[in-house]
Amino acid sequence: MTHVGKRVVKNREGIDRVKLYPVDEAIKLIKERANAKFDETVEIAMNLGVDPKHADQMVRGVVNLPNGTGRTLRVAVFARGAKADEALAAGADVVGAEDLVATVQGGTIAFDRCIATPDLMPLVGRLGKVLGPRGLMPNPKVGTVTMDVTAAVKASKGGAVEFRVEKAGIIQGSVGKASFGEDKLRENIVAFVDAVAKAKPQGAKGTYIQRVALSSTMGPGVKIDPVTVTS
Repeated sequence: MTHVGKRVVKNREGIDRVKLYPVDEAIKLIKERANAKFDETVEIAMNLGVDPKHADQMVRGVVNLPNGTGRTLRVAVFARGAKADEALAAGADVVGAEDLVATVQGGTIAFDRCIATPDLMPLVGRLGKVLGPRGLMPNPKVGTVTMDVTAAVKASKGGAVEFRVEKAGIIQGSVGKASFGEDKLRENIVAFVDAVAKAKPQGAKGTYIQRVALSSTMGPGVKIDPVTVTS
């Protein structure tokens, strides 16, 4: 039998696990229960009516959260020459080509987001087995394979969040910190849901956004009425 701590039990009090809460009420419940000794991350989980095993039902994209994530991402850029200099000037934390490939192959991955210029993708492709499982492989569909490295780096640093549906038809992502004001969290949540809605694949049938829930790092989940976060 799994032991449930007193803190967990207390945080669950006052939350109806079946009820669908309006987003504003859900945010208040989450913030009230984010009482860890650190600034907890607020996470969103969306159950979609898709089967990712079919190519025409894959959901993937990127959203620029209007109020950022509350976290400073370490950004790596695979580029040479002028584009490498441009990446550094834009604020990239790690920049390189063959040398950076060797570093990653050696087991050092000192970044949270990876960008590459198109000409270096054959080189970066060697890292597919390393970067792919971590969700770090650059992809033109989410703007991380581009010649405009300045825009890509600034977007990554400023609150760009990639999302991709998992095998069970679920998308998860960070939408801010518990310390954010309620209005800022709401704006980020609506932006995230809107981006997922716009990424609806042609093969999706029936109800696309089926369930939405919020939680903090250490807190319980709160189900949201999708109508309150969709236009």
